[in-house]
Amino acid sequence: MTTILLYITVLACFIATVVWARSATYRLEHLRRIEREKPAYDETSAEAQRRRDVQDLAHSNFFKDTHAAVLYFCLTIACLVVAVTDSLFWAWLFILAAAPALVSAIWWGRKSLKDALMQRERFDIEKRVEETLSQAELAPKAWAQRLAPDELPQFSGFETGRVYQAGSGLMAGDFYDIYQVAPGRIVAVLGDVAGHGVDSAITAFLVKFLLRIHLKQFRDPAQAIEELQNRMYDVERPEEFISMIVLVFDIEAGTLRYVSAGHPTAWLWHEREVQPLRSTGPLVMLDPNASFFSREIALHPDDLVVLYSDGLSEARRESSPDERVESEIFGQDRVARLIRNDPTQPTQQLCQLLVDEAQKFARGRINDDLAIFAVRWRGVLAAKEPEPAKAAAADS
Repeated sequence: MTTILLYITVLACFIATVVWARSATYRLEHLRRIEREKPAYDETSAEAQRRRDVQDLAHSNFFKDTHAAVLYFCLTIACLVVAVTDSLFWAWLFILAAAPALVSAIWWGRKSLKDALMQRERFDIEKRVEETLSQAELAPKAWAQRLAPDELPQFSGFETGRVYQAGSGLMAGDFYDIYQVAPGRIVAVLGDVAGHGVDSAITAFLVKFLLRIHLKQFRDPAQAIEELQNRMYDVERPEEFISMIVLVFDIEAGTLRYVSAGHPTAWLWHEREVQPLRSTGPLVMLDPNASFFSREIALHPDDLVVLYSDGLSEARRESSPDERVESEIFGQDRVARLIRNDPTQPTQQLCQLLVDEAQKFARGRINDDLAIFAVRWRGVLAAKEPEPAKAAAADS
């Protein structure tokens, strides 16, 4: 009878060893996964400290379960030795001491195994949540880079500067662009979709790339704007009005052609004067039957054009209780005056100056989306070949 009880104890100790060993194995897998993960955040941040605490807890749980597995394995060997040697005293001692501990060990071992599985599942869920949050954080940045990239293509003879900031969050309806549509023809664009947030940003993205297509199809930018409006009305979002200004630098013809669809007045530094480039048509999406026209100006080396959204010109300074003045906006004339003060400064420096002055005027509070894009032509105009009749006359 004693021998049978002792062998039962051996079996129970062995089962406890297996249960605790399996739990230790899951703990080890979980620990290794935590150690393999390389967080993208700063090592000194609170999130990094939380990750280190989780790792320390995983270490502790692994060593605890390993210790239990080793302990019951040793107890299994000891009980087996006693059973083989047939020592009655040691047999009853092990039976009386081990039986209650074994019942508790097997119960707690199963619970520990369940905890280990739950901890692994929780880690997987937290990892998926972190990835989702990371994507949610990166998506607005990706949209912003599509609408207003930090890096723009460089064209010989052109100098560009830009500033872009969303009124709230990272999503905005402002955009700018510069690209070549044909040899010797460079297009610069700045646009503003009414509203804020995701919807405006998506519309701005659509407008920006549809406009690229139409400007390659039509030599006159006004035709491209009209075709864009026709396409945008098919989207059936008539509440999203769009203002924009399109510049076409034709180096061979020596001209600057522009169209402005309800956009704030842009400013051109030309022949030592700051000249306005006013609207040549209504807002896109305002009237389905609207027509647009373009204007053409002779292009000179060192000509500078400054484009901006209404977030700059409409930056507002609210009156405080101790002031006896009404609220006031920054205004387009202030923009022109700042350009006139030093039109030869680098374009990026000029754009930053305009933002700084607007923020100072508004006491640091600009709540609207804001984009500024400056383009200077520093090159040399292409020499025009004489017409055949004139060339023949010159030879005679």
